[in-house]
Amino acid sequence: MTTLEVALLYATLSKCTETECFLSQSGGLMLVMAVNAAVVKAPSFALTEENLLFLEAWRTIDRAYIDKTFNGQSWFRYREDALRNEPMNTRQETYAAIKKMLATLDDPFTRFLEPEKFKSLRSGTQNALTGVGLSIGYPSGKNESAFGLVVISASPGGPANRAGISSGDIILQIDNTSTENMGIYDAAERLQGPEGSGVELTVLCGSETRKLSLIREKVSLNPVKSRICKLPTGGDDAPQIGYIKLSTFNQNASGAVREAIETLRKNNVKAFVLDLRDNSGGLFPEGVEIAKIWLDKGVIVYICDSRGVRDIYDTDGSNVVAASEPLAVLVNKGTASASEILAGALKDNKRAQLFGEPTYGKGKIQSVFQLSDGSGIAVTVARYETPAHNDIDKVGVIPDHPLPASFPKDDESFCNCLQNPAAACHLDRVELFSK
Repeated sequence: MTTLEVALLYATLSKCTETECFLSQSGGLMLVMAVNAAVVKAPSFALTEENLLFLEAWRTIDRAYIDKTFNGQSWFRYREDALRNEPMNTRQETYAAIKKMLATLDDPFTRFLEPEKFKSLRSGTQNALTGVGLSIGYPSGKNESAFGLVVISASPGGPANRAGISSGDIILQIDNTSTENMGIYDAAERLQGPEGSGVELTVLCGSETRKLSLIREKVSLNPVKSRICKLPTGGDDAPQIGYIKLSTFNQNASGAVREAIETLRKNNVKAFVLDLRDNSGGLFPEGVEIAKIWLDKGVIVYICDSRGVRDIYDTDGSNVVAASEPLAVLVNKGTASASEILAGALKDNKRAQLFGEPTYGKGKIQSVFQLSDGSGIAVTVARYETPAHNDIDKVGVIPDHPLPASFPKDDESFCNCLQNPAAACHLDRVELFSK
């Protein structure tokens, strides 16, 4: 599967309300699962089973959607007009009516999911995915006028990465089908397939258009790699730098980061570099838990809706592991979703210096509501702000310092850049950890 970076939490629906399920979770697309058990007041005319499914979808938007002007239209009037005028004699006609209704919101992240597409989201947080190793999103920021889907990141070592696809590239076609009006869920489904099967991509890389034939394979999502970077001076007992590469926020991420820190400390590591480059996100709770590892106190993120701040995630230091050692964080345009929450929390709490380039800029939160027939709707329900109340949507988290243009992404080369003062990519310890 394309690692469509949905932050997807499988809440125990019988044990939480819709609000509680939402507050457990968040981005590249942030999703939560919730039950839609709304009671809909019916119009005066008789309703069919198809009408009731449409009303269930309408009520979901009415209750949950962040924009209470519903893109400047009367949401109640739309309901009445659709029930009278839209054909809903078959399930497919009802689905078409729901899609048409959602299109009036002009929000690409609020989408209808047929039952099979709804099920396909559930692979988003597994430890291995079958596909080409891509995280994709809608164009934003510098790419906002692009026609197609933007690559947020390519999994290291995956088929797309080996073919030279990287953050910021634009996918123009999948198997000769244009992506200009294609949703990310549809694209994810097309990029999935049996291990060993092929898929053809047309990709815009800078000004060059490339046609690539990729073979789907199982892409491992081991969330953490770490190593010790030994500095050239100070002898064997000198404090060393611990490098931690966090590639995704799956269910194992916070535990893996804790383990990496503890292992590195045993080897005389006294300072850390956390690499979030090309990490397109994942489970929101894992992002919050990892922030707690580095922070002894402070706000991590604000969740906001149309009325302002809805909830605050903070920490009291009870879960802290490494609050005192110097910390530098590496980010780039492939740093998205939960990664941006973590980077923003560490920056705004003055826990770390950020190095690199502005992050992707995905500051909206979607919640997924299951409908009674097994289909679902992804609804934009909120946005988030960093602890300094920065709305990073379409802007990103701005780093404190750039990285040298030649700065590498692999861990071994990173260490070489620290060890060799003559290298073009060289950064010394003072540059990394000064505040």
